[in-house]
Amino acid sequence: MVRLITHNLLACHAKGCTTNNFPLKLTDVKLALREADFNPDFLRGFLPRVEWDALIQASREIGDTSLPVERPEMLDDDLLRQLHHVLLEIHIDEGSMTCPNCGHVYPISNGIPNMLLAEHEIW
Repeated sequence: MVRLITHNLLACHAKGCTTNNFPLKLTDVKLALREADFNPDFLRGFLPRVEWDALIQASREIGDTSLPVERPEMLDDDLLRQLHHVLLEIHIDEGSMTCPNCGHVYPISNGIPNMLLAEHEIW
């Protein structure tokens, strides 16, 4: 399932697309909310790997404005719960991700991103 935690790790890998290929722009999304167990230790451990600007951009693209624009230095319980919700409970069931560099579109169907490329698009 595509969640923003997953989206934050994806970049375009089409042939010749090596710069400005992250983050993929989310469009025409259909969202679902699915509860997940709150694990603050997981969030604290994963947060250093999160590209904050990309997370904020993606969350805004799907209509969520709950996270601060600047990466917070302190993680209180409220912020951890907001992160948990944005990263783990918002699911993208349908839509697409588009490369900002080459414009390649990766469709999302039934919560699964199709990251496969045609033979002529492969390195």
